[in-house]
Amino acid sequence: MANVVPFKGILYDPDKVHDLSAVMTPPYDVISEAEQDYFYECHPRNMIRLILGKRNESDTGDSNCHTRASGFFSQWLSKGILVQDDSPAFYLTSIEFSVEDRRITRLGLIVLVELESFEKKVVLPHEKTFSKVTSERLELMKVTHTNFSPIFSLYPDPEGTLVSLKDAASRRTADMDFTDHKGQRHKLWRITDTAFHARVSEAMREKRIFIADGHHRYETALNYRDWLVSNTPDFQPDHPANYVMMYLSSMEDPGMIILPAHRMLKTAEPTELDGFVRNAEPYFDIESIPPENGGHGKRKLLNALRSDTEKHAIGVSVRGVQELYLMTLRPGVMKKLFGNELPDSLRNLDVTVLARLVLMKILGFDQARLDNEKLIGYSSIAGDAIDAVAAGKYDITFILNPTKIGQVRENAEKGLIMPRKSTYFYPKVITGQVINLLG
Repeated sequence: MANVVPFKGILYDPDKVHDLSAVMTPPYDVISEAEQDYFYECHPRNMIRLILGKRNESDTGDSNCHTRASGFFSQWLSKGILVQDDSPAFYLTSIEFSVEDRRITRLGLIVLVELESFEKKVVLPHEKTFSKVTSERLELMKVTHTNFSPIFSLYPDPEGTLVSLKDAASRRTADMDFTDHKGQRHKLWRITDTAFHARVSEAMREKRIFIADGHHRYETALNYRDWLVSNTPDFQPDHPANYVMMYLSSMEDPGMIILPAHRMLKTAEPTELDGFVRNAEPYFDIESIPPENGGHGKRKLLNALRSDTEKHAIGVSVRGVQELYLMTLRPGVMKKLFGNELPDSLRNLDVTVLARLVLMKILGFDQARLDNEKLIGYSSIAGDAIDAVAAGKYDITFILNPTKIGQVRENAEKGLIMPRKSTYFYPKVITGQVINLLG
C-alpha cells in the first residue's frame, strides 16, 4: 500500500558545524517562546531560524519570518553549511533517552513516502488538526519548498526489520552522533545499499502507515502538492512534491513510549469549581486524597492511577482545594450516555471520558471552549500540571493515564478521529538531522 523510497537528503556538514547538538531543535509545535530564544542563542545556523523564525512588527506579506527562513536556507546551502548527498539513501537513526530512570533506545528510518489522501487509508491519522496552524505551515513551505522536519509515523513490524538493520549498521561508525540539550543521544547512519532499498520498499507496500506526530505537516504537504498542481501546467507524477519526508518506527519497538497529555483549564467559573465534585458523583466513584508532608498527595494519586489502567480513572486538582481527587468511572456510564453517538473504541478512551463526560456534560464546555488553546493547557508531567493549579496559573487540572498504542491503531484503522492531544509520543523526532528538498 505505502510507497516508500530513498532520497538525497540535505545534512549539516560536520566540518562546518562541529557541534551538531547546537543546531538541532524539537519540532516547531512543541517549542515555547523561551525555548525559541534559547535556540536562537545556541548557534547562528540553528534550525529554529528555518522552522520557527521570530516575527517582527514591521513584517509584511513580502518580508516576514517565512521569507527570512528561505533566505537563511539558501545562504546555508550556498556556503556549504548544508550539503545534499550525492546518492539516494535511507537514514537509519537511533535515539537513546530516559523515562522514569530507565534508559531506552528507539529506532527510526527516515524515508520519503508518497502522499496519499486519508480516504485511501494508506496513511492514517488519529487526531484532529487546527486549520490556522496548517495554513501557517503552508506559507512557509510555499517559499522554502522544503521538508525541514520528518513526520513521526508508525508501522507494524513484527519481523523486526529495523533491528536487523541496526545490527548491521552498528558495525560501522555512525555518520552522525551527538547528545542534545536534554541528554538524549542521537545517531544516524546513511544506508545507500540499493538492494536493501528494494527490500524495504517492497515490504512497506504491504503495510499501512499511522501518523503518530505531525498531522499538521502531513496535511500541509497535501495542500502544498495541490497548490503546485494548480499552478504548474506540466506537473508530473515524479515531482518531489508528491512525496513527504517521514520518520518510520515500528509499533513493536520497545522504545515506543506514549506519555499522557494532562489537561489544565483556565477561566472555569467559580460555580463550576465549587460544585464540580458534587456534580461528578453520579458518574464516578470519587476518593479524596488528603495532603501529605505539607503538600498535595501527588505520589498517592499517581500510584493509584498507575495501579489500574483499565477502569478509566482520572486525577483532579482544583484551585483553592488542598485535597486531590481520584475519580473512577462507574460501569456502563459511557455506554448509557453516548452509546448511540460513539463507537466502542472511541467511547472507551480516557480522553473521551474526559472530553465528553467531564468537560462537556459536567462542566458545560461547548466545542468552542474545547478548541480554545488559550483556555486549555497541556503537560506530559503530572506533577507540573498539579503544581500549575497550586500556583494559580490554572483553575483545574485533570491527570490521565496514557493512551495505548493498540488504541491508536484500532481507531485509525476504523477511520475514527480521537480527541485532540490524545497522545504524546515521547521523545519527539528531532529536527535537523535530515532535510528534504521539494523543488
